[in-house]
Amino acid sequence: MMLWASSFIALKSVFAVFDPVFVLFCRMVIATVCMLPFLLRRGSRLRYQKGDWLWLLLMGLSEPCLYFLFEANALLHTSASQASMITATLPLLVAVGAHFLLRDRQRLPVWLGLAVSMTGVVWLTGGSEADASAPSPILGNALEFLAMICASGYVLIAKKLSPRYSALTLTATQTVLGTFWFGAILLTPWGHWPQHYPLDAVLWVLYLGVFITLGAYGMYTWAVGKVPVALAGAFINLIPVFTLAMAWLYLGERLTGPQWLACLLVLGGVLLSQMPRWPQRQAGKV
Repeated sequence: MMLWASSFIALKSVFAVFDPVFVLFCRMVIATVCMLPFLLRRGSRLRYQKGDWLWLLLMGLSEPCLYFLFEANALLHTSASQASMITATLPLLVAVGAHFLLRDRQRLPVWLGLAVSMTGVVWLTGGSEADASAPSPILGNALEFLAMICASGYVLIAKKLSPRYSALTLTATQTVLGTFWFGAILLTPWGHWPQHYPLDAVLWVLYLGVFITLGAYGMYTWAVGKVPVALAGAFINLIPVFTLAMAWLYLGERLTGPQWLACLLVLGGVLLSQMPRWPQRQAGKV
């Protein structure tokens, strides 16, 4: 979660220098190259079952393909602090998805928490004013929420596939599909190759490819296969906390009073969703 939080800072910094599609293509290529020695090593767990190609394709399409497109454009319009707060809705979206797709029935606090958090997201977005770090916060926050919907699809599909495939295999599938996806976009008129390569921007891209795409996704995919999906999703709540601190220290971002209240509402909804089963009075007892 700390690595993922730092990716908001890295992306916000590097998008000021390089085209987002170029950055995403490079981080996919870097991560794929780093994983090749491990993929070629004997002992990689691969138990392909007929029909899994569709689930693997949907996982890669959800994240990194669509997720990164939405998030990259979100960070062009909103601040890293606000975008990170939208990520707090991911555990709730995962819980709702598990309710319908995995038949993991959710308790009343989950649905109430979702309503409270969504209220906070709407407040945070509607109360945001344009500034240098967030020129169009409403659009940016909406795109970030779409990215969270894609991310929830990735988590649910990864959970479904984890008994048959190792975390390395699933992460490699994502990076390979991402390489082709963003490489194809880069060849269209929407893609732009940079004319200059400043050292600090290049180092940020290397950091994104090795530590975020390979490190963070590899560790999270491994964790999803070891613990309940709702528990793994709950740790995502740490991302806004880490990002707010990093954005304050590195980017100099600040939130207004109403925005802080909206953030508290988002986190309050998440905490509400994590409450244990509510006690009920038993029949015949006072």
